[in-house]
This record gives sequence, C-alpha cells and structure tokens, in this order.
Amino acid sequence: MSEIKCRKNEPVERVLRRLKKKMDKEGTMKELRNRRHYEKPSEVKRRESKRSH
Repeated sequence: MSEIKCRKNEPVERVLRRLKKKMDKEGTMKELRNRRHYEKPSEVKRRESKRSH
C-alpha cells in the first residue's frame, strides 16, 4: 500500500501529485484498471505474449 507523508506547510495539491506519481511508478492504477473486469487465463497469456513480441 502506498503511503505519502505530508510535509509541514505543503499544499494538498502537491501531496496528491506525489501520491499519483508514486502509484504510477508502482503500477497500482494500471493493475486496478486491469482487474476491473474478469479476464480468462488464456486471454492473459495471449495479451502477455503479444506484449513480448
């Protein structure tokens, strides 16, 4: 789980930007979007093999 600590006198927008960058770097949002709908294991394998080529 991603955790960001607010620094003293730091605007909320900047904290949210840091959180978004950290989650993007970890791939959290991408994984969340992929898990939104069930994907059969054969479809996962097909997608992975397409990406490797």
